[in-house]
Amino acid sequence: MKIFLSNTSKEPFYTQIYVQVKSLILTGDLTEGQSLPSMRKLAKELGVSVITAKRAYEELEKEGYTYSIVGKGSFVAEQNLSIIKERKMKAVEEQMHDVIANSKEIGISLEELQEMLNIFYKE
Repeated sequence: MKIFLSNTSKEPFYTQIYVQVKSLILTGDLTEGQSLPSMRKLAKELGVSVITAKRAYEELEKEGYTYSIVGKGSFVAEQNLSIIKERKMKAVEEQMHDVIANSKEIGISLEELQEMLNIFYKE
């Protein structure tokens, strides 16, 4: 499992770990039932504290991406793709709402916003 942490990111390390592991699960690079490295092993590999790894794993479990078995470790949970898609759609809608509000605030027209969206979408 390849995870890269950035010291220059505004996101804390546990969030960077959470986001990258979640992405590996959603893309299928980590599959249902696959075990994750132990918290200690992950912490050592990434050069972070065990508490940081633990917090990332707790977030993954809380969101339903993983489950843990005492004494065995953490594993990738079965993913319901329709629920995942619905969560993603909600997040996109919230972000679009913020983009639209910011655009209106500085006077960007709908046409300009659509043009920007087309440019970024094609990248």
